[in-house]
Amino acid sequence: MAGTFSGSGLDSTRDGEADILILGRITGLHGVKGWLKVYSETGPRQNILKYRPWLLRLNDAWLACEVEEGRLQGKGVVVKLTGIDDRDQAAKLLQVDIGVTRDQLPKPKPGEYYWADLEGMRVETADGRDLGRIDHLFATGSNDVLVVIGDRERLIPFIRGQVVLEIDLATRRMRVDWDPDF
Repeated sequence: MAGTFSGSGLDSTRDGEADILILGRITGLHGVKGWLKVYSETGPRQNILKYRPWLLRLNDAWLACEVEEGRLQGKGVVVKLTGIDDRDQAAKLLQVDIGVTRDQLPKPKPGEYYWADLEGMRVETADGRDLGRIDHLFATGSNDVLVVIGDRERLIPFIRGQVVLEIDLATRRMRVDWDPDF
């Protein structure tokens, strides 16, 4: 999970004391023996198979499950979960989020961030004008993009040194070189 964002696309949610990061979602069925298609937000996509156990969000609760087998299949990932042995059982897991606890993830290197660490952060211009909070991020072919919600929604490219001037995790603030009218 290398790059500017360690594990890009991760979404954070609180569940009691555990900090759970969403790595993907079950999106489809594969065959008749309980295999599932998975949308992975890890980079590269097969990295989702490295984490054990997975936590599945079912009815607003997290259920631990084991990946019995998994592999790349075309442009996606398919998995067989322990105890899910037929298509009918697998169908009950469609559109379920896949998460892991934060302590399962490697610690980011200096200058790298999990997207979940940036989400909710205050964004201000170099001269201190508040633009709002980071709602989420998304990847494009050339760079990642911050979706900042304030007086309106702004899409700000995540380009360190050029647009993103400073990230302060302690104060939950990011300074950017960005025209507030844009």
